[in-house]
Amino acid sequence: MKSYTLSELLTVVQLALRGAFPNSYWVRAEISSISAKPSSHCYLELAESEQAADQPFARKSNNAQPQFKAKIKANCWRSTWQQVSLTFERAVGMPLKVGMQVLAEVTVDFHPVYGLSLTIQDIDPSYSLGALAQQKEMTLQRLANEVVIDMQKSLRIPLLPQRLAVISASTAAGYEDFQNQLLHNAAGYAFRTTLFAATMQGDTAAASIISALDAIYSREQEFDAVVIIRGGGATTDLSAFDNYDLAFYCANFPLPIIAGIGHTRDVSVVDRVSFFSVKTPTAAAEYFIQRIAEQDEMLQLLSERLRQTAAFTRTLAAKLDQQQMRIRLLLQQRLQQRKHDLDIAEKTIELHSPERIFRMGYSLTTSGGRIIRHAEELQTGQRITTILGSGKVDSIVE
Repeated sequence: MKSYTLSELLTVVQLALRGAFPNSYWVRAEISSISAKPSSHCYLELAESEQAADQPFARKSNNAQPQFKAKIKANCWRSTWQQVSLTFERAVGMPLKVGMQVLAEVTVDFHPVYGLSLTIQDIDPSYSLGALAQQKEMTLQRLANEVVIDMQKSLRIPLLPQRLAVISASTAAGYEDFQNQLLHNAAGYAFRTTLFAATMQGDTAAASIISALDAIYSREQEFDAVVIIRGGGATTDLSAFDNYDLAFYCANFPLPIIAGIGHTRDVSVVDRVSFFSVKTPTAAAEYFIQRIAEQDEMLQLLSERLRQTAAFTRTLAAKLDQQQMRIRLLLQQRLQQRKHDLDIAEKTIELHSPERIFRMGYSLTTSGGRIIRHAEELQTGQRITTILGSGKVDSIVE
C-alpha cells in the first residue's frame, strides 16, 4: 500500500476539490460570526440552522440557542470586501451582521494548513432584503396570532398628556430635538419629561429598551404616556425595533407608547404595535403639543360660548325686568280702573238702596209678608205693616 506524507495527502484532497468544484456557486446561509475591519479582510462563519433554509430569521427569540446542521469558515478578501460591504449596506440599509441570512457567491477552497473554507466573491443584497421583510412579516403575524398586535390601540391617552416618560440615549440629537420642540413650544404649554436612558442601536438595544420600560412600569402612576425616540444616529441600526421580544413588551405595556424612531423609509414592528407612531422625535413632540392645543382651542371655544351665553342671559334678564315693570304698571292701572268701577257701582247701589228711599220719606206696606202695591188689594179689618225709614207701624184697615 502506497503511503503519503500529510502534506501530500492534503494536496491530493486540494486538487480533488478544485476538480470537483471548479466554478463559483450561490449558497444560502446564515452568518453565525463575522470579523471585519475597515480596509481589511473579512472573516466569517456561515451556517445552516435546523430550520428550513427558505425560512430566514426563523428563530423566535434572541435567547434561543441555534442548532446548526452545517457550518464552514468563509473569507472575503480586502479588494472584494470593500465593494461587497458598501453595496450591501447601501441596498439593505444596515451592515452584514450575525444572524443575517445571505445569498453569497462562493468558491470552494482547501488549504493543507487552514483546511476547508469558502471564499466569498459577491453577496446578493436583494435576498437579505427579502429575508428582513420576511422576518418582519413573521414577527407581525406572530403578534397577530397572539392577539396582542392592536392592544395599545385600545388604550386611552389623557386629554392633557403632560407627564411623559422618555426612552432615548441621553446624548442623542433626537432627544435634544424632542426636548427643544416640546419644552420651548410657542404656546408656552407646560410639560414634565423624565428620561429613561437606553441603548438605541446595536445588538443590545432591544434588551436595553425593555429594561427602561420595566423601570417606567414600576412608576406607572407618575406618567401619562411613554415616548420612544431615536434620532441623529445611523439608519443602519434600526433592526432592534423589529425585535419580537421588544415589540411584544410594547404591545402589552399599560401606558400609551408614542414611537418617534427617526426614520422615513420604513415602518418598524414597534411602530406598528405602538399607540401612535410618527417619523421623527420632533414630530413626537408636536404630537403632544397638538393634543394640548386642541384642548386649549376647545376651552377657548367653550369660553367664548359661555361669554356669549352670559351676554344673552344678561340681555334676556333686562328684557324680563322691562316686561315685569310693564306688567306691574298694567296691573296697577287695571286695579285702579276696577276700584273706580267699584266706587261707581257702590254709589249706584247706594242711590237705589231701600234705606235711601226710606230716608227720603217713602214707606213700604206689607200684609202677610206680601208687598201691597195697590189699595184695592186690601180689605176692611186686614192687618198691615208699614216700614218707614226708621222703624215700622202695624195697622188695621177700616
